[in-house]
Amino acid sequence: MKLQDLEIFVVGNPPPGFGGRYFIFTKLTTDTGITGYGEVYAAAVGPKAMVAVIEDVFARHMQGKDPSDIERMFRRVYSSGFTQRPDPTVMGAFSGLEIACCDIVGKALERPVHQLLGGSVNDRLRCYTYLYPGPDQDPATFYGSPQQSAEEAARLVETGFTALKFDPAGPYTIMGGHQPSMEDLDRSAAFCREIRAAVGTRADLLFGTHGQFTASGAIRVADAIAPYQPLWFEEPVPPDNVAAMKQVAHASAVPVATGERLTTKADFLPLLQAGAASILQPALGRVGGLWEARKIAILAEAFGAQIAPHLYAGPIEWAANLQLGASLPNLLMIETIGKGLGFHADLLIGDVEWEDGFLHVPKGPGLGVALNEELARAHPYKGDRLHLEMQDTPHGQSSQTWAGG
Repeated sequence: MKLQDLEIFVVGNPPPGFGGRYFIFTKLTTDTGITGYGEVYAAAVGPKAMVAVIEDVFARHMQGKDPSDIERMFRRVYSSGFTQRPDPTVMGAFSGLEIACCDIVGKALERPVHQLLGGSVNDRLRCYTYLYPGPDQDPATFYGSPQQSAEEAARLVETGFTALKFDPAGPYTIMGGHQPSMEDLDRSAAFCREIRAAVGTRADLLFGTHGQFTASGAIRVADAIAPYQPLWFEEPVPPDNVAAMKQVAHASAVPVATGERLTTKADFLPLLQAGAASILQPALGRVGGLWEARKIAILAEAFGAQIAPHLYAGPIEWAANLQLGASLPNLLMIETIGKGLGFHADLLIGDVEWEDGFLHVPKGPGLGVALNEELARAHPYKGDRLHLEMQDTPHGQSSQTWAGG
C-alpha cells in the first residue's frame, strides 16, 4: 500500500464562524483505494501559499511511501532544508497529512486510531468550550461583558458542561508582552467573579490569554484572578519565552497551560524541563500529527503534566483529538466548539456523541468519521486572510474587540 493522490479542501466557515475563518482539510488516497482525512491548523501564510506548502511536503517526502512509515516521513520533513528544528508552517502541513495517514492505516487494519497509539484508557472524554455568544446575545458587546458571559456560562452548565474558557484580558498584539492596565486587571477579575458566581462549583473556569503579558505583568493578572480558583492560566507570556513562562508558573497559584502555538516535542520539552507549565495543549494540526503528539504526552507524563488538546479549527482535528485523548492516561480534557454542532457537524459523515459534558470516542476504523466532501466543496474560501490574526498596533492604541482562539 502506497500513498498516491492528494486533494486539499480550503473551506470557508460561514457565520457565526466559530473555529476560524476557514478550515484546511487534506484527503490522501492510496494505490489500493483507501482514503484518509486530516486537517492543518492556523497556517502562518495565506491559504494559497499553504496549499502549495502542503503539496510540496506531500510530493517531496510522502508520495509513493507506505502510509504506516510515519516516523520515517516525520524525520524527512523535520529535517527538510537542512533544518532539523521546529518549523510551524512545514510541520503544520505535515500534521494534516500525518493525521490522514493514521486514518488510512486504521482503516486498512479495521481498527480505530487510538488502538494504534497504545489502546483505549478513556472511553469518554471530558470536554470544554469557549464562551461564545448565545443565540440572543450581541457579538459586538458579548466579549467585553462579564455579565453576558456569566449568563451564557450558566446556560452551558445547565446543559452539562463542567469547564468553560474565556479570555477577557485584552487584544493580542504583534508587539509581544506588556504590562496589564488597571482596566485589564479589573475586567479579568470581573469576568472570573461573575462567571464563578453564575456557575458556583459546578464548572472549572479556564482563563485564556495569548501571550499578551510580560512575566511580571502576567503575575499581576494571576494574583487578580486567583481568588476565583481558575483551573488554568493559558499562555500568559509569548510562547517563545520559556524563561518568562517559568517565572510565571513558579509565582502563580493558578496552573499554567500552553501549547497551541508550539510544534513538535522540541518545543514542549524545554517547558517541561523548566517546570514552566503543568498543562500542555498541543494542536494536532500543527504539532506534528498524532504520533508526535503521543510522544509529547509521554514526556508530559514523566514530568507529571497533563494534556488538554487544543481546538480552534474544524471537525477533523476535533476527531483526531478524540482518538489521541482515548489513549492518554494523563488526559485532562479536550476542547470543543460548543457541542460540535452546526457547520462543524454538517462537515462530518458519522456522529460524535456528546453527553453531559463528555464526548464518546468513535469506535469505527481510522478516525471513525469522514469529511462531507460535497459540503466542503460547496463552501470554498475565496479570500486571502489568515485563519487567525493579531492586531498591529501596540496595546492600548486600538479599540479592537477580541475573541477566543
